[in-house]
Amino acid sequence: MKKIRLGLAQINTTVGDLKNNAEKIENYILEAKNKGCDIVAFPELALTGYPPEDLLLKPSFIEENLRFIKKIAAASKDIISIVGFVDKQEDIYNAAGILLDGEIIDVYHKNFLPNYGVFDEVRYFQRGNEIVLLNIENYKIGISICEDIWYPENPINIQAIEGAELIININASPYHIGKAKFREDMVKVRSRDNLVAIAYVNMVGGQDELVFDGNSFITMPDGSFLSKGPAFEEELLIADIELDSIFRNQLKDNRLRNLRANYKRQEIVREIILDYKIKEKFDEPPEYIILDYKEVELIYKALETGLRDYIKKNGFEKVVIGLSGGIDSSLTATIAVDALGKENVKGVIMPSEFTSKESIEDAKQLAKNLGIEVFTLPISDIFNLYMNQLKPIFKNLPWDHTEENLQARIRGNLLMALSNKFGWIVLATGNKSEMSVGYATLYGDMVGGFAVLKDVLKTRVYELAEYRNSISPVIPQRILEKPPSAELRPGQTDEEELAPYHILDEIIRLYIEEDIPAVDIPKYGIDENLVKKIVRMIDKNEYKRRQAPIGIKITEKAFGKDRRMPITNKFDEFKLIGE
Repeated sequence: MKKIRLGLAQINTTVGDLKNNAEKIENYILEAKNKGCDIVAFPELALTGYPPEDLLLKPSFIEENLRFIKKIAAASKDIISIVGFVDKQEDIYNAAGILLDGEIIDVYHKNFLPNYGVFDEVRYFQRGNEIVLLNIENYKIGISICEDIWYPENPINIQAIEGAELIININASPYHIGKAKFREDMVKVRSRDNLVAIAYVNMVGGQDELVFDGNSFITMPDGSFLSKGPAFEEELLIADIELDSIFRNQLKDNRLRNLRANYKRQEIVREIILDYKIKEKFDEPPEYIILDYKEVELIYKALETGLRDYIKKNGFEKVVIGLSGGIDSSLTATIAVDALGKENVKGVIMPSEFTSKESIEDAKQLAKNLGIEVFTLPISDIFNLYMNQLKPIFKNLPWDHTEENLQARIRGNLLMALSNKFGWIVLATGNKSEMSVGYATLYGDMVGGFAVLKDVLKTRVYELAEYRNSISPVIPQRILEKPPSAELRPGQTDEEELAPYHILDEIIRLYIEEDIPAVDIPKYGIDENLVKKIVRMIDKNEYKRRQAPIGIKITEKAFGKDRRMPITNKFDEFKLIGE
């Protein structure tokens, strides 16, 4: 009985780095060939990186991509390679090239283009209108791209009716909480409904605010996993697939036969007969353990991967972080060390007269536990100079947020001075709870080139810190236990100024992530006046969020591309109902 040996190359490519992306693809093709693969499949737009965005408006970028896909085809000898690239006809297409023995045998164009959330492919691509089947020794294999598989009526339905035993679906599917299980459950349904095996290959790595988790897999017609790759790691996943047994099971099930009875072959279907002989298999493919990840572990890996790739792909080496002795800066520093190595992380403690002795001790202990170099730059003298300079204008006006924000801006200036002098990129330490309600200082604690926790709610920050400490206890226990405070005036605590974080985060989750109307949130058992206060804080602080550094998306609705609210905006749901 013949077996098709399939390789799924879940690789990490860089947007626009066509030369190095092509070399990586060629290396994986060679590795797959050496391991006896008949077919190797790469992620969606693997050659260009995903998403290439407005690079797609540059004709030179399109042409260079076409030059490199021909070069990759030349490297694909005695193995069939499925490679994502940008095709150019009368328009441009998100495409999968079918490469064999130095030639681009055929090209499939993505049929369904996502245009929601972080996706805006309709802005760039023309939609494909044909369906492709590969015929290898009378076995039929369907090719599709990402979004094509997400609709109940999709190319896979027709490919199955046309006799496909296997579907290869190439993807650039970004991570968010719950996404891996959701896509696995969806693909299992497609396998069962169409009585086919589905090979789902996904990209790995960070691209600006997006992070791709890999988690490639192969499902069988009964919905079981044949094989599954790791999360957030490059891997060549290899499996042998007995297409004869799939065909026999299709013969026993009347569903496809009944669909075929009234089916007329459509002109949009293109069957490509490949001059390829399936290799004899003399060895077994490597066995892969199907790992079961906890969600908190996936989130931590996402943050670590997103930070590492943003720093390295943009040519930076070292980062600098203001260490306050609080939970946010402590978690940010810990993730940075895990992602970049302790030698590439610098900490700065900037105490004022309001900074507690315990906070300084905790920040120093964290730095010691992580093994990072730390500097202490007190800000009291600088703050007093500012206050003396402003005294004639402020006269006898009372202390307010002005003086508090001034301290944060002094710290921001010091961090940026170190960044400019030594080329260290500043990591902002604010979390999603703070970004939501504007509990952050523009040009102060919001300064930085990257915000690791930008899409992480405060309650989730504690969960991640506890998880990381379960591996090795680096974050001092006192940091986990003390009330969060900006320490910009005596006795200040975050929750007194905002709300208890478990309530605040629930309002944010409902209003931002779930899109629950503000007027309905009190129905979830939350005080209406508090809901009004928090929602209005969220709405009026859009201008701040637009000026914040980008950060890693881990939820379905992150600030940035996911949520595009106007800054100038007078809509108020509560007034709408006659407040």
